Amino acid sequence: MKLKTLLMGAIASAAIAPAAFAERGADGQVSIIYWQAPSIMNPFLSGGTKDVEAASLVIEPLARYNQVGEMVPFLAAEIPTVENGGVSEDLTTITWKIAPGMKWSDGSAFTANDVKFTADYCMDPEGGCAQVTKYEGVTSVEAIDDLTVKVTFDKPTPFPYGPFVGGESPIIQATQFADCMGAKAPECTEANFAPIGTGPFVVDEFKPNDVITLSANPNYRDPAKPAFAKVLFKGGGDATAAGRAVMETGEFDYAWNLQLAPEVIAQMESAGKGTPVAGFGPLVERIMLNNTNPDPALGPDERSVIRPHPFLGDPAVYKAMSLAIDRPLLVEIGYGKAGKVTCNWIPAPAAVNSDTFTCDKQDIAAANAMLDEAGYKDTNGDGVRETPAGVPMKILYQTSTNAVRQDFQALIKQWWSEIGIESELRNLSGSVFFGGDPGSPDTFQKFYADVEMYANTFNGTDPQSYLANGLCDKAPSPASQWQGENISRFCNEEFDKLHAELTTTAGAEARAEISRRLNDIIVENGGMIPLVHRGRLSAHANSLGGVVLNVWDSELWNVADWHRIK
Repeated sequence: MKLKTLLMGAIASAAIAPAAFAERGADGQVSIIYWQAPSIMNPFLSGGTKDVEAASLVIEPLARYNQVGEMVPFLAAEIPTVENGGVSEDLTTITWKIAPGMKWSDGSAFTANDVKFTADYCMDPEGGCAQVTKYEGVTSVEAIDDLTVKVTFDKPTPFPYGPFVGGESPIIQATQFADCMGAKAPECTEANFAPIGTGPFVVDEFKPNDVITLSANPNYRDPAKPAFAKVLFKGGGDATAAGRAVMETGEFDYAWNLQLAPEVIAQMESAGKGTPVAGFGPLVERIMLNNTNPDPALGPDERSVIRPHPFLGDPAVYKAMSLAIDRPLLVEIGYGKAGKVTCNWIPAPAAVNSDTFTCDKQDIAAANAMLDEAGYKDTNGDGVRETPAGVPMKILYQTSTNAVRQDFQALIKQWWSEIGIESELRNLSGSVFFGGDPGSPDTFQKFYADVEMYANTFNGTDPQSYLANGLCDKAPSPASQWQGENISRFCNEEFDKLHAELTTTAGAEARAEISRRLNDIIVENGGMIPLVHRGRLSAHANSLGGVVLNVWDSELWNVADWHRIK
């Protein structure tokens, strides 16, 4: 199979069907609630989904993935392929043509120079870009003319759609961010809180970890959109309050990520004011295992940086911890039909879902036997095992504040206590935990704990960039201003080599096979303990039209099409 085959069949040219609007802003205000409040509007400085999605109201990529995972142009005139000449025959370059007439919200022209600048900004080694894996293998980005951008890779790249595609890889304005390169990036508060964009809305006021107010972009490319003149984007609270605000009281129009028990959702829906919407993508609730030492006694340049962890790196330990967990019960109490047991980091699309592991049966006795055989003993009778070196097996287990997650914590703490591992539980505001503040000790990137639990996902249906989050050099550290998506600090030579092979492999079957192997390496070697394959579950008011749930991109991907049902 030739290398270009993947590019021939993977791209859809379908356009997004337009909704019929009378005029821009005619429908007043739309109110959105995210119980994890955005802390920044620059997704290059945060790995949090909440920040990526809030920013997608304002800044856009050249192309997005639609609700069925097909790539569709947004700021680009078309999706480049080998067939249309946009991707070179040797697969080392991709050339994007920008749709003519695109403008920034300040009225200035959107050009190829902005696209090139965005690449330079994210690839700056001192900038700590959270989305740098999208640029893996990129050697240069050139503005050929005002409407043409050429990306060159260091080798044939069958999937060249990492840069500038999806909500995690938008374009920022070169003029606004010109003085924000490298280490200065986090210091540009005004730009990071209120980026100038091409999207349907502009920021009026941004209050971090609280509320955002936005207005319709007067220079948006469709003169009839958006239908709403204003957006009230409220952050904070909890999933229960967010669900009620849409489905029971009608105070809000859209509530994101309703991580609630199924009976709670059903009760809310019965009030008749809103409708839950759900779909399965690659979202996985997992426990990340810190491969470094998070001891508070270590200095700021060593804590959660130096290796190894005192005991979590032993396969007997993390496999026993996994074996002690009753995943079917977690699904039942936490998600019902919106959850599935998974042993995998990448459970979707189906082609990349590995069948190597089984984890649907809890076995406390086998977990204890595994630890006994490895030499972990409770020598003083306090119920807590010690390592062969005498270190008590006590861990700090952290996650974000959420009723389902706290239920999971309580159950897992109990199960781990039954195998002689003591857990201290900690929960943090999702707004802070998933924020990107390099000065905060409480972010999931900083990982000042032994294990932490959360879920995230990736844009599109090809996991290459997401799998790059397991590469050795993608671990957060002081040098990267604590940005980077290799949260567990996993480092495996075989994984890195195999990922390099994925970047040059064409053919959907071959790429899927390598993706499954990469999944298996990180699970087998202690990067994480997957728990639940979660469906995305949100809710919209019955009076809100145009909502199309998208599990392959930002949920707010088509907010320009939202409108009030009269």
